[in-house]
Amino acid sequence: MFTKLVPKQSARTVYEIDIQQLWNQGKRGIITDLDNTLVGAKDPLATPELIVWLDGVREIGFKVIIVSNNYHGRVSAFADPLNIPFIHAAKKPTSNPFHKAMELLGTSADETVVIGDQMMTDIFGGNRLGLYTILVDPITPKDEGVFTKVVNRTLEKVALRFMKK
Repeated sequence: MFTKLVPKQSARTVYEIDIQQLWNQGKRGIITDLDNTLVGAKDPLATPELIVWLDGVREIGFKVIIVSNNYHGRVSAFADPLNIPFIHAAKKPTSNPFHKAMELLGTSADETVVIGDQMMTDIFGGNRLGLYTILVDPITPKDEGVFTKVVNRTLEKVALRFMKK
C-alpha cells in the first residue's frame, strides 16, 4: 500500500514544476487540488502569480480541472473567475472524481497529471489509476482541518519513514 503513496515527482510549489517537460512527455491534462496546493486553504481567490502560472499552463495546451474535497461554494468562488472546471465534494481518494475529471478533460490516464499536497488523497487517488502524480508542499499547513492535520499528515509521516527504510 505504501508504494501507492509515493508520487512520481515532488516540488515545493506548482511554480517549480517543469510544465513544458510534462507536455513533451505526452501529458495533456492536469487535475489539481485547490486548498494548500494552488492557494492557502483560507485564500478565497487566485494570486496574481497563480493566474500567470495558469495562463502559461493553458498557453502550452494543457487542460486544467480542479478536484477538491471542499464544498461547492468554496471551489466555485475560486474556479469560476478563472474559467476552470471543477469537481467539488470529490471524496478523494476514491476513483470516481478522477475518472470524471479525465472524462471532462478528454484525457486518458497516460495523459493526465495529478498535482496535490496530500499523499493520502491526491497522490494515493491518482496512483491507484496510474496517473502521473506530483506532490507539492502544503502552502499553509496551519490552516488545515483537524482530519487532515491529525489523520492524513500522521499517516504521511509513517509512510515517509517506511519508504526511507
